[in-house]
Amino acid sequence: MTTTASHHLSPAFPGRAPWGTANKLRAWQEKALERYLQEQPRDFLAVATPGAGKTTFALTLASWLLHHHVVQQVTVVAPTEHLKKQWADAAARIGIKLDPEYSAGPLSKEYHGVAVTYAGVGVRPMLHRNRCEQRKTLVILDEIHHAGDSKSWGEACLEAFEPAARRLALTGTPFRSDTNPIPFVAYEEGQDGIRRSSADYTYGYGNALGDGVVRPVIFLSYSGNMRWRTKAGDEVAAKLGEPMTKDAISQAWRTALDPRGDWMPNVLRAADQRLTEVRKSIPDAGGLVIATDQDQARAYAKLIREITGAKATVVLSDEAAASRRIDDFSASDERWMVAVRMVSEGVDVPRLAVGVYATTISTPLFFAQAVGRFVRSRRRGETASVFLPTIPGLLGFANEMELERDHVLDKPKKEGEEDPYAESEKEMAEAERELDEDTGEQDMLPFEALESDAVFDRVLYDGAEFGMQAHPGSEEEQDYLGIPGLLEPDQVQMLLQKRQARQIAHSRKKPDSEADLLELPADRRPVVSHKELLELRKQLNTMVGAYVHQSGKPHGVIHTELRRVCGGPPSAEATGGQLRERIRKVQEWATRMR
Repeated sequence: MTTTASHHLSPAFPGRAPWGTANKLRAWQEKALERYLQEQPRDFLAVATPGAGKTTFALTLASWLLHHHVVQQVTVVAPTEHLKKQWADAAARIGIKLDPEYSAGPLSKEYHGVAVTYAGVGVRPMLHRNRCEQRKTLVILDEIHHAGDSKSWGEACLEAFEPAARRLALTGTPFRSDTNPIPFVAYEEGQDGIRRSSADYTYGYGNALGDGVVRPVIFLSYSGNMRWRTKAGDEVAAKLGEPMTKDAISQAWRTALDPRGDWMPNVLRAADQRLTEVRKSIPDAGGLVIATDQDQARAYAKLIREITGAKATVVLSDEAAASRRIDDFSASDERWMVAVRMVSEGVDVPRLAVGVYATTISTPLFFAQAVGRFVRSRRRGETASVFLPTIPGLLGFANEMELERDHVLDKPKKEGEEDPYAESEKEMAEAERELDEDTGEQDMLPFEALESDAVFDRVLYDGAEFGMQAHPGSEEEQDYLGIPGLLEPDQVQMLLQKRQARQIAHSRKKPDSEADLLELPADRRPVVSHKELLELRKQLNTMVGAYVHQSGKPHGVIHTELRRVCGGPPSAEATGGQLRERIRKVQEWATRMR
């Protein structure tokens, strides 16, 4: 079947097949192709982790369908201008000619089809419908979840491609934080009454990691003390990663990412040291900083130049010049690229091995797409390293890398019923809107970053956490930055365990006067969620209420006494550790009175 399916493919295709198997399809691609050819469906949804080779699978299938006259032409729909050109280039390498500049009118006979964007389909859906009606068409919908970005895009795709002979939908991240239905995707109702997307073939990150198709990802998290001023003139200080309100987390996060503070320069310096280590094994390895906006991107590029002495490639928007810059960077051995969204999804720069997540976007979809830029493996043993601020949500995403999700179409039936995919949908929508368009609200926010510092916090790998807090530049931090860039997944785990054991042993030898950082292993420092924090406050108030009846003292007096004895701010601002300490103390008081 495989030989027939790829009868006229170049021996060099796919160009990045693993471990010297360039003339073969990867196992998952063969299985997915076999399933398709057996069933011959009109619609087929393939969910494969970023870096697994969705393009290769789709073009191999397109080649078979064209050769056997099942279809007469191909239309590829991609999210961006850069990606449609990338598709055309990949197709050309196997003899399928796609016109990435097509806009209207008859197509030249030298082409087998066109490559367009979702936005382009949205503008002229009837043009593409007419093309599908005139000739049997295979439509490849790349990153199909984008067809649900807006109601108009979804409706345009339905109108344009309803007559298509075959439709192949591809995605690495099928889940969305909204409930817009994705065209041509089947939904199945679960026992809870909620409909979820149903894929015809799924190849997740965990499977791809086990097959050696993608790189293992090491997440290096950095905390630190932040200070900012509100519009009212109040100065607020907090430590990144400590439980706070959503507004406070957002403001602390933005303070950390401010290029004028110390957090970003220290993290960029650490990331560059990591890149130097990785380049010992992968000489052309590159780094990518994902920035929130253009001003910060330029400022980060300036910091990188000061740190490294070399210029960073800056990609600011989805324009022809930006695509060219990405291509030039991909073909070079330059160290760093800084981008705003341009490379968040689909853009193929396989040499990217070190990343800095320097954006305030907090959706699981964007995070998965961003991390997907670093997992494309070219040879066995390559590792990827992504630097993060210690934000509970991001650490949660990092710990769930291998979790397979589907698009949830229905909201929970009952108020407050748990929905792991739709948590804080409004917040996610606002975050994406902030990235997509300049609303003017940014200038109105009551916020001014004053100062920040950075502290190495922990390493996250394969759902586990390692390390103890350490100053930037310290021996402890260097231990983790110096992990070799060429390791098998089980070797990464073993090495991290050894590094942590050595760090703990070293910390025990230090005098108490030098233990100015939190001397606890990462696995004993879980980031407390908002839900857990509310439970702790509720538990403390229950304990204080019980002690009120026992002691006869008012609530306020007991809370004040707890703050005096245990230290720290009022309960509403206290950390999880401070709340637990107060709970233990009031329990101790109550026991003594019995």
